[in-house]
Amino acid sequence: MDIYNLVSFVGIFILLGFAWLFSSNRRNVNYRVIIWALVLQFIFGAFVFLVPQGAKLFLYLNDIVVKVLESASAGAEFLFGRLALPPGTQNDYGEDSLGFFLAFQALPTIIFFSALMSILYYYNIMQRVIKGFSYTFTKLMRISGAESLSAASNIFVGIESSLTIKPYLNEMTRSELCTVLTAGMATVSSNILALYVFSLQNQFPTIAGHLISASILSAPAAVVMSKLLVPEDGSPKTLGTNVDPYYDKDGSLFESIINGAENGVKLIIGIVALLIAILGLVALLDLIVGGVGVHINSFIGIDIDWSLKGFMGYLFYPLTLIIGVPYTDAYTVSKIIGERTIVTEVVSYNNLAYAIENGLLKDPKSTVITAYALCGFAHIASMAIFVGGVAALAPSRKKDIAAMGLRALVAATLACLMTACIAGVFFTQKSILL
Repeated sequence: MDIYNLVSFVGIFILLGFAWLFSSNRRNVNYRVIIWALVLQFIFGAFVFLVPQGAKLFLYLNDIVVKVLESASAGAEFLFGRLALPPGTQNDYGEDSLGFFLAFQALPTIIFFSALMSILYYYNIMQRVIKGFSYTFTKLMRISGAESLSAASNIFVGIESSLTIKPYLNEMTRSELCTVLTAGMATVSSNILALYVFSLQNQFPTIAGHLISASILSAPAAVVMSKLLVPEDGSPKTLGTNVDPYYDKDGSLFESIINGAENGVKLIIGIVALLIAILGLVALLDLIVGGVGVHINSFIGIDIDWSLKGFMGYLFYPLTLIIGVPYTDAYTVSKIIGERTIVTEVVSYNNLAYAIENGLLKDPKSTVITAYALCGFAHIASMAIFVGGVAALAPSRKKDIAAMGLRALVAATLACLMTACIAGVFFTQKSILL
């Protein structure tokens, strides 16, 4: 263990303290939630990074995901030809890849994984796995069965996880609603996770295993940060009770494949629309602010980065040091983590891949911690999506849901950073998950 492992350990409690400082009711914090959330994360972190069998299990899962991704690209290669070939590969006709194209290589995997998840739901496999996680959260942390189910569902799916608790949304307390929103933004769905793996697997071969680990770790982290920022002061209807996922089962296997693929297409359209709009607006803002900044720099004689990415880098720099990123890489990482709040984690993961490929990160620990910190939908666009999606399912609670949006975004951001701290505590240079 080196000094940065210790920094990550201390960082966990600094982040918890930060959440407590901005709590809506500090005297009503349920410390059982905090203790058991930490215990679950430490046990899982130790299993993944320190126990040889745990590390081997996640390497095995990593290999499975990579093999499945290779299958996922078959349809894209048929449609788009060489444009769909990953960099450094050839097709059956001996044609070389033309390079990396997000639209033709990474995004089509979302359709495949959406269909695959739909099949797993059709055969009740995902429901059983989700109920297992939900049962653990309910019994150990003593939170409501509905919010436990939501947190567990978000390990595997995105906004659609709200459907699993649809019958309970109208009667949820404000604290429960905050947890539902936080869990949604602090985790990533499996189909989007495949996108990150595709973007990073060449530069970071074990990324799939790490992202699976991060997705699981983020669920209890989301619960604890949510319960610190908005402690429970009501009477949840399902407190301490296990509830079953609500699910409209498809009529046949083929129907589930069709619906899953169509949902994947809708998700891609949403991602593409957000990227085009947000990146364009950010470029315009940088153009305006950057032009003014040049004159300010010349006047004060200090070279300040006036871009939005640079500003978010300055803002997140202290947090980057807190989670255990070595100071030599801290500013580079802070810009990558900070920009996620504005431009989504899709862009940030691509920038992480660029930083690794071009040697901008000097310490492997920085790469691992950053990968964990980015593993969540903790950004403004996602906040709007989750608030709107949950409000559509419970229109009578629209006012309460909207009021929880910003707090949930802060809680989700802290949860992602907490997950990064757990990785920082246990990761060493000798880890076989490097």
